[in-house]
Amino acid sequence: MSDVQTLLSAYPRIYFACHTRHVRDPVDGRVLSAHQASILSHLDSMDPTMVGELADHLGVTASTMSLNLTRLENAGYISRQRDPADRRVMNVLLTESGERMRSAWTVLDPERVDRMLLAMAPGTRREAIRGLVLLSEAADSVIRRGQAYLEAVVEGEVS
Repeated sequence: MSDVQTLLSAYPRIYFACHTRHVRDPVDGRVLSAHQASILSHLDSMDPTMVGELADHLGVTASTMSLNLTRLENAGYISRQRDPADRRVMNVLLTESGERMRSAWTVLDPERVDRMLLAMAPGTRREAIRGLVLLSEAADSVIRRGQAYLEAVVEGEVS
């Protein structure tokens, strides 16, 4: 098995074992699904996001996104408003409560990760963590190169 195949096999198993299934509001105890929390993670309280762009980015239909946004709006986590420049466009902003929920959410459940790590021998655990750090550094490098390339395109240095 190649290194790529090994990583493609291992990562989903780690994610499935440790991903967050729901998020509890630290103030009122309300529970959101991981999907709803993921939507909040793509929003900001100052810079509005267009509903259509959000749906495209998350790979869902506009009607599915609208349904989720209605639930989030009813819970007080987002606000929707028409774009003043184009009344056909609906923008979404996080509320203060939405920011709180976004801060409470992590992709991986810390308790599940802790249980997984405690099941490993100390030396193996250190080796696994070091490997993940190296992979994350490589991922950061890929992101930086992509951003540098996009900046070069914008500056007209690359066609």
